[in-house]
Amino acid sequence: MALVDHGPLGGLCILRGCMPSKTLLATADMLHEIRKSGELAIQAGEPKLDYRALAERKRTLVRGWADYRIAGIETFPVFSGAAYFESPTTLRVGDEVLYAPRFVIATGSSVAPAAVPGLTEAGFIDSDAALDLEEPPKSLIVLGGGYVGSELGQFFHRAGVPTTIVLRSPHLLSGEDHDIGFGLTEYFNEEGLRVETRAQVHRVSVRDDGMKVVHFTQDGNDRELAAHEIFYALGRVPNVCDMGLDNAGVEHHDITGIPVDDTLRTSNPDIYAVGDVTGRYLLVHVAIQQGEIAGRNAATGARERIDYSLSKTHTVFTDPQVAVVGETERELEKAGVDYLRATYPFNDHGKAVALGRTQGFVKMMASPKDGRILGAAILGPDASDLIEPLIVAMAYGATVQDYARIPHLHPTLVEILTYPAEELAEKLRAIPTLAVAK
Repeated sequence: MALVDHGPLGGLCILRGCMPSKTLLATADMLHEIRKSGELAIQAGEPKLDYRALAERKRTLVRGWADYRIAGIETFPVFSGAAYFESPTTLRVGDEVLYAPRFVIATGSSVAPAAVPGLTEAGFIDSDAALDLEEPPKSLIVLGGGYVGSELGQFFHRAGVPTTIVLRSPHLLSGEDHDIGFGLTEYFNEEGLRVETRAQVHRVSVRDDGMKVVHFTQDGNDRELAAHEIFYALGRVPNVCDMGLDNAGVEHHDITGIPVDDTLRTSNPDIYAVGDVTGRYLLVHVAIQQGEIAGRNAATGARERIDYSLSKTHTVFTDPQVAVVGETERELEKAGVDYLRATYPFNDHGKAVALGRTQGFVKMMASPKDGRILGAAILGPDASDLIEPLIVAMAYGATVQDYARIPHLHPTLVEILTYPAEELAEKLRAIPTLAVAK
């Protein structure tokens, strides 16, 4: 076994993704908590952010995580350089040619190229640059309201940067259920973070004073916004170019990546692909699951299959956080699946009220046939942690009746999930056919 990597080693998550961004968000969240501490009877002045110290803390932590990861990687032979398939079984790396009967492609993704006229000429930062700033911009326009734009847009706002998020969709996180997206958008606006929705961006220009101007149409009206900097947060594209994939017989697309079957095989059955390059669920835990399955299949010739039904669980580290497991309501409706739904708000939950963290709600969907939990979503405090017991419950095929019977510690945030489960169990008891079946 050998690894080919053009470097630097460590991986996107550690070097330019999850870990550096969450380090920054932790500081921003603390700033926000200090500012609102008066709600908990604490007298505190306006906190001051030492941005250079924050940047140094981020670098130190990232270096530590990367060194630990690299130490594990270097237990195998590592060839440094760009990989290029010369045939289905040979790979060129610089002056060396490697042979193997099977390969696993895990080349990841990169920030999508700027697609707005005038943006390149005006200059902008992408997510990589945003994480490496030594000082914050004086003002900022974020193009895009996905998880990257939402998380880092809120970070810069809390760091004291006048920030506006501009997006085409009617709400942030356009792929989520509408109640989640509209709810988060409302909370951002309440916090003073400006969100311009339903905005079709046409071009970017630069004024004589150096300010960068975004020109867009909103509700039929031409508008423009100016800021010192623009953060381009409109997605990522798979790394499939300049790899000789045609020589290897591997089907690929510049936008959607490398198609794979449920055993992670590409169009060449001896070459597998995992992670962002496959274009499915750009999530670290999915890439790990794919990698483990592809590795076993490639090494042994097995045909182990992946099941995305639970692994597509995801979270967004805004405040309040978003977490989703199983099917969303939009997915259920699109598939024509019957379901029952119940919700419960954090502002009616005792522990949340005591903590002063009352934004958001939880919701759960269940099958009207047998009560099996089909999916759930949380918009609220610590949603990324609160979703975990539902992942476990659904992994074992639990019904809402099962979940309602589980003891939960009181008072805790996580016990809020029992309320929609109990409501759904009550609805199921009212269905005559289900009562007869029992």
